Amino acid sequence: MLELMSLTHRDCQRVTRRGFLQLGTLTPLGISLPMWLAQRARAAQSGQSSSGDVNCILIWTLGGTSHIDTFDPKPEAPANIRGEFKAIQTCVPGVYFSEVCPLLAKNFHRFGLLRGWNPRNASHGMADQWVMSGRRFNPAVHYPCYGSVVSYYKGFKSVLPPFVQLGTAIDKRFGGGSAGILGIEHNPFVLEANPNAKKLNVRDIIPPAGITMQRVQRRRRMLQVIDQLQMQVEKQPDAFEAMDEYYRTAFAMITAPETKRAFQIEKEDPKLRDRYGRNRFGQSLLLARRLIQAGVRFVTVTSSGWDTHQNNFNTLRKYRMPEVDQGLSQLLIDLEQRGMLENTLVMWLTDFGRTPKVNSASGRDHWGQAGFAIMAGAGVPGGSVIGETSEDGGSVVKGQYFTENIAATVYHKLGIPLDLLVHAPDGRPIRLLEDDAEPIKEWI
Repeated sequence: MLELMSLTHRDCQRVTRRGFLQLGTLTPLGISLPMWLAQRARAAQSGQSSSGDVNCILIWTLGGTSHIDTFDPKPEAPANIRGEFKAIQTCVPGVYFSEVCPLLAKNFHRFGLLRGWNPRNASHGMADQWVMSGRRFNPAVHYPCYGSVVSYYKGFKSVLPPFVQLGTAIDKRFGGGSAGILGIEHNPFVLEANPNAKKLNVRDIIPPAGITMQRVQRRRRMLQVIDQLQMQVEKQPDAFEAMDEYYRTAFAMITAPETKRAFQIEKEDPKLRDRYGRNRFGQSLLLARRLIQAGVRFVTVTSSGWDTHQNNFNTLRKYRMPEVDQGLSQLLIDLEQRGMLENTLVMWLTDFGRTPKVNSASGRDHWGQAGFAIMAGAGVPGGSVIGETSEDGGSVVKGQYFTENIAATVYHKLGIPLDLLVHAPDGRPIRLLEDDAEPIKEWI
C-alpha cells in the first residue's frame, strides 16, 4: 500500500476531479500517485543529484535482537548469562557465532560485524526513529530515515519508486521509517502483501482482478474528457497541463513492463526461491533483490517478533533466526554471483541489544549499552569484526561506535554528503547528521 496522504473528495460546490477519481474511476490503481509525483517534483527543486549509484537493502528486526545469542556469544560466562546456545566457529579463525547462525557463520567472509555498537537507548519507538535516521527523536524536528534521504537526494532511477518498504514491522510512534521534514512524497512505497503468497498482488501497482490494461486505458480516456471540461470552465490550461505530466508518469509506472516484471517473483527459479526460504522473510529478501535490479534505490525489509522478554531461546531457535540465517546468507550469495554486491549496501539493524542476564521467564530484556550491526557490500570488508564487549556482554570495552557513526557510514557508502542541509517546512535549514558524526573507519 502506498501510504501518502489523506485526500479531500468534495469542495463546497461540487465533487472535485480528485474526488471523482477516488469515487471509483481509478481508485484501485493508486491515483494518489500523480499528486505524489507533483509534490516530489516540487521538492526536487531544493534537492541535489548524486553521481554515486550505490543502492541499499536494509533489514530491520523490530523489537531488539539479542547480540549475545547471535553474533557475540559468551561461552565462558555463567549459564545465566551465556544462555542455552553453544558457540560455533565461523569461517574466520578465532571468530565465533551462536549455533543458531550456522549459515551466516559459514558466510561470514561476505559481511562485516560491529560488536562495538552502543545504542544509548533501550526504548521501542525511539529506537526506530534513532537507528533508522542517525538522529535521536526530537519533537520539534522530525529527522528522515535513510531511505527517505536517498529518495530526496537521488530521486527516481526508473519508473519504480526510489524507496520501497516490504512489510509493516516498524514502530511509528516517533516517526520511525518515514520522511519527516522531507515531506510525505519521500515516504516509502509500503508493500503489505506477502511475497510468499501463491500470487503476489501489489496494491497501487498491479491492477486487481478484473481490471485489465484495456480498462485502465478506458479510464485514462475518461480522465482526459473530464480534464477538457474543467479546463474550459476554469480556464486553467497551464495548471492542468502540468498536472497531466504527473498523471502520465503515474500511468507509465502502472503500465510499464518493468514494473510488472519487478514484482513477478513467481518467475524466479523455484530452486532459488527454496534457497532463500519459502517464508515471508526469505521471499521478501528475494523481492528486494529484484526491486534493486529494477531500479529501486533503497529497500527496507521488516521482520517482527524479536522482543523476547520471555521464551527467548525457543523463539530464536525455532522461528526468528532460521529465516534470517538462511535468507540473509542467500541474499549475499545471490548479489555476489550477479555482480551486484559491489554497488549494493546490505545492512541488518535492530532496536538495541538485550540484557546479559537471562530473566525468570527464560527471556532477555531491553539493553541500551551494547548491541550489534551488520553491513555487507559497497566495499565493507567481509570477515571483519569491530569492537568487543565485556565478559558478560553488557558494555563495549573496545572499538565503541554509536548510532550516528552507523548513519555517517550509510551516508558515505551511498554517496550522500555528511553535511547535507535540507529545509524544514517553515524554511529553517536543518543538518541531517550531527556535526561530529564520523563513519566507521574500519569499513571505509
